[in-house]
Amino acid sequence: MIKGSCLCEAVQYEYKGSFDEVVMCHCNQCKKAQGTPFVTNAPIELANFKLTRGEGALKTFFSSPQKKRVFCGECGSPLYSQRTDMPETIRLRLGTVTEGDIPKPHYEIYCESKSDWFNERSNRQRYEKNK
Repeated sequence: MIKGSCLCEAVQYEYKGSFDEVVMCHCNQCKKAQGTPFVTNAPIELANFKLTRGEGALKTFFSSPQKKRVFCGECGSPLYSQRTDMPETIRLRLGTVTEGDIPKPHYEIYCESKSDWFNERSNRQRYEKNK
């Protein structure tokens, strides 16, 4: 069982599953949305994700016509994103996980816009754009 929350804990969730795919994204849109040089997320099945607190605190922003970003309206913590053409899947922001195992990232995307100073050495696959 995975559990998590936003910074102020107004929004809390549970996920009954494991992370089969962990992605580091370096795209400029993610950098701006997270306020970080990259974001680490995992695509998960919405059917196994449950808000346990704070559904009314959620706010959404469509960063593109097909992608909404969901965050806490109280503290601003980004929680997940969801594409309208893939409504059964959300991309959970792994920095919000408070309990459970998070595997190492499997691959990186949008490396063409990776911060110049980020030179981590690893064997994971890197893609200039999306996978």
